[in-house]
Amino acid sequence: MRIFLIILTLCLAISSGQFAFARSEQIVAVVNDDAISLSDLNNRLKLIAASSGLPQTPEIYQKLSGQVIGSLIDEQIMLQEARRLELEISPEELENGFAAIAQQNNFTAEQFRIMLQKGGLSVMTMHRQVESQIAWSKIIQSQLRPKVSISDNDVDNVLKRLKNSKGRMEYLLAEIFLPVDSPRNESDARQLAQKLKLQIKTGQAPFFKLAQQFSKAAGSSQGGGIGWVQAEQLSEELLKALKTIKKGEVSNPVRSLSGYHILLLRDVRQISDETIPSRKDIKNVLGTQRLERMQRRHLLDLKAAAFIENRVNS
Repeated sequence: MRIFLIILTLCLAISSGQFAFARSEQIVAVVNDDAISLSDLNNRLKLIAASSGLPQTPEIYQKLSGQVIGSLIDEQIMLQEARRLELEISPEELENGFAAIAQQNNFTAEQFRIMLQKGGLSVMTMHRQVESQIAWSKIIQSQLRPKVSISDNDVDNVLKRLKNSKGRMEYLLAEIFLPVDSPRNESDARQLAQKLKLQIKTGQAPFFKLAQQFSKAAGSSQGGGIGWVQAEQLSEELLKALKTIKKGEVSNPVRSLSGYHILLLRDVRQISDETIPSRKDIKNVLGTQRLERMQRRHLLDLKAAAFIENRVNS
């Protein structure tokens, strides 16, 4: 009887363990031949909350889950495309990418690794995020950047516009941009934008860290900085929002045609001969803007051609 009870206890323990494992490995999304598990989602939620300063509460996780699943799907698409193009990522590149993120948080790579482990955060989750970023960067460099062409006429047009705008205002901005790719994502993006604004307003999380984690705009890795922008370059909605805030303040979420924007107004000045950039600088800015539009379009095309099943937001 004692042996039977021991065996029964072991069987129950194994069964319980298998159930717990199966539950933790529940599939939340499928991307072509790859799956994203519940543990992938939970690990990323914890990592994002910890690194951005957001409170690690069920409410926060619930509000973040839709956006985070979307990011995990995007990353899987990026990694799959890099594999298709046979773009390899070396261990050295992965470690350098990890070290760069550590440096952004004022840690060495080893200090950052220890901090993650002590906080119960998955180092592998961070590695996967870094790997997808490197993969996408290689895709952009090899497939998209060669297609970007800025002519002298393009630069001339910008210079002409700036000279005709002397005396008008321009704004030094940083941005958190949350795209809305389909009507299904509307509610998630709106709720997340409102939550991020609240966290910034109450001082619970700094703007630049939230931009690094959530923004899908160019400059997100540098805290969302997008440089000097002239009034006529902004949509009516964004310009209206800027006029309601002062230097150093953050706007309420603004809905544009492509998604939600949260703007940080860093500075304001009048356009003058002294502020007009050089031809080289204008060409660089135009190239960056066009490359940003191209890479966003390319990712949308890859997603449209992929089989994606989101089991949480479906």
